[in-house]
Amino acid sequence: MLATADTGRRGIPYKWIALSNTTLGVLMVTINQSILLISLPNIFRGIKLNPLTPSNTSYFLWVFMGFILVTAVLVVSLGRVGDMYGRVKMYNLGFAVFTFFSILLSITWISGVGGALWIIIMRVFQGVGGAFLFANSTAILTDAFPEHERGKAMGINGIAAVSGSFLGLILGGVLAPIEWRLVFLVSVPFGLFGTLWAYLKLRDSGIRLPAKIDWLGNATFAVGLVSLLTGIIYSLLPYGGHPTGWTNPKVLAAIFGGIAVLGLFAWIETRVDEPMFRLNLFKIRAFTTGNIAGLLAALGRGGLQFMLIIWLQGIWLPQHGYSFAQTPLWAGIYMIPLTLGFLLLGPVSGILSDRFGARGLATLGLVVSAASFLLLELLPMNFSYIWFALLVFLFAVGMGLFFSPNQAAVMNSLPADQRGAGAGMLNTFQNSAQVLSMGLFFTIVTLGLASALPTHLFAGLTAAGVPAAAARTVANEPPIGSLFSAFLGYNPVKELLAPTGALSHLSSGQVAYITGRSFFPHLIQAPFAKGLHLAFDFAAGASIIAAIASVLRGKRYMHTTAPVGDELAEGAAEMGASFGVDEDGAEADRAGLAPARS
Repeated sequence: MLATADTGRRGIPYKWIALSNTTLGVLMVTINQSILLISLPNIFRGIKLNPLTPSNTSYFLWVFMGFILVTAVLVVSLGRVGDMYGRVKMYNLGFAVFTFFSILLSITWISGVGGALWIIIMRVFQGVGGAFLFANSTAILTDAFPEHERGKAMGINGIAAVSGSFLGLILGGVLAPIEWRLVFLVSVPFGLFGTLWAYLKLRDSGIRLPAKIDWLGNATFAVGLVSLLTGIIYSLLPYGGHPTGWTNPKVLAAIFGGIAVLGLFAWIETRVDEPMFRLNLFKIRAFTTGNIAGLLAALGRGGLQFMLIIWLQGIWLPQHGYSFAQTPLWAGIYMIPLTLGFLLLGPVSGILSDRFGARGLATLGLVVSAASFLLLELLPMNFSYIWFALLVFLFAVGMGLFFSPNQAAVMNSLPADQRGAGAGMLNTFQNSAQVLSMGLFFTIVTLGLASALPTHLFAGLTAAGVPAAAARTVANEPPIGSLFSAFLGYNPVKELLAPTGALSHLSSGQVAYITGRSFFPHLIQAPFAKGLHLAFDFAAGASIIAAIASVLRGKRYMHTTAPVGDELAEGAAEMGASFGVDEDGAEADRAGLAPARS
């Protein structure tokens, strides 16, 4: 078993210091990711820019998605850098970078397009700090904890990730109406404290091997993945009369060009001496199947949060007495069961996986998640909340059963000197799948809306007294505008009709009716349900395939190595030549991966 740096000589065992600090880092980053979901209307009002104006939609998408894209692209490279120069050093740098750019975001003084560009650029650099934290935190935990406690550690750390995503919704709803800059400033005190704490208390306890940076691999990977994910982001925008951008030649060129460059990257990685993406790690079955399961699970759940929020904000909450301006905050509150399920099952499943292994728990979690997707289709659009809460809770239970065991199983399968790179690869698959999932979910729902919403809108508006010309103009608008309006807490009908001037020709009673809380939800719910059910079917299918991959991971498996001497680093997990057998009893491969069954 791998030795740990848990000496107990300084009071609190080191493993708990490492867990608490990395948990703070993950919590801070995930809060920052989700806090914008609720705060975007206030931010754009603050910089005096309407995000729903077609020429401004790309700014909205980049403010929203830029952070996620950067972290997806950089985590592998920065994990590899952590293996080479020290995971704790790189982690500390991430805390400092994240905090510095949080400060710059909180003092934004520019308005208009310039203000949007400033926020986008600062968010990108903030994402660099987040990538440093994500890339090295899992490896630091794996170094600090013995094999039989890593599931518990990953469970607690995973709770921070999920809790942060929902705490951000509530914090954004509370802080943004007071002062929109507070949504960035809230990270600063935690960042300053975490930076100092990490610098003073964390120490490298894993193997560090000198190596050259794979510049060509880094460059092709970054270009390929940025191109692919950027194409997916712009596929959300309408093009040439189509409701989405999948017919846009630039989108297709970005996506297929990105795939081609990633293929070139994979070829390069088989030719260089010190690759950034250790393809030979995929010889380890537990690593490969765990990553496939994690990618597919993220593909299924990544867009779910946004679809559920749009369902709540655009349909359910307005029909239950909430104004559109109130819906972002209350959507976060009504999604609390999603957090509770993971809070309860995350650490429990981690502890159980330490004892019994990951395969059964992770597979069961994916099956439960798939079942919850299918059961959500049975709910009417204007549901009874208790059933919605129970099904969302069931989904969270499934993800809680899956996440910690899968993370621990993947990390346990890695050689000690490859944990940073392996953790980066794991995070890259999951973060990229999240972006892809959002693109797919929005596309599926948008296509469902495009087939039925124009007819519903035209009939409903003309029946309410809107002139036919104005109603036709609104009905022919891309449906993504209605989704974005609901997502941002704007009144969709008011936003759609304002440019036509039709509201000024209607009586106050008519205006109150068509801009009220029930008119738009009744119009959109049937078309939205069609697309939403297709999205749920896709998510259930991805979860089932992920469950099959989870079954194929094999029996409980850990990479083991033999220590060569305490003198290499006092109290640290240091080892020398690796040895062992793989899942099928074969000799260790020439790369020195040396997996062994525990």
